[in-house]
Amino acid sequence: MSLDQELDAVDRQILALLVADGRRTVRDIADRVGLSPSPVKRRIERLERAGVILGYSTVVDQDRLGESIEAFAELRFNGDTDVESITASARRIPEVIEVFTVAGDPDALVHFRVSNVQHLHRLIDQLRHDRNVVGTKTLMVLDSWRRGQSPRSPA
Repeated sequence: MSLDQELDAVDRQILALLVADGRRTVRDIADRVGLSPSPVKRRIERLERAGVILGYSTVVDQDRLGESIEAFAELRFNGDTDVESITASARRIPEVIEVFTVAGDPDALVHFRVSNVQHLHRLIDQLRHDRNVVGTKTLMVLDSWRRGQSPRSPA
């Protein structure tokens, strides 16, 4: 039996609660799903062991850290570039948050944060200096929304 078939409605409810707030206490989760804390703790530990829960993270206000520009760069590569090379080209750049290799055009989307337009310029130049990159297109984020994350206050 696959893990997906073993997940019941309570497991999925626990996961949704943890996605919304990873610091939520076992007691709070137990109250919300109608179980006592011990079985909830066992379920969470099982989900962690099974690799369903990969970890816990902190959501940071990047604007307050001085990295106010969030952007994506579409990258196009030479036709014979392998997928690992595509990811490696962006992984070396510390400002890069994520790299998505995709089917179609472009070949990859690179998600990153920078402090200002000059910083953005340098990062795009860095991406373009990879000998396999044949084209880029930069998209600056104006606003964002993510399921399970508290909305940002208007500026």
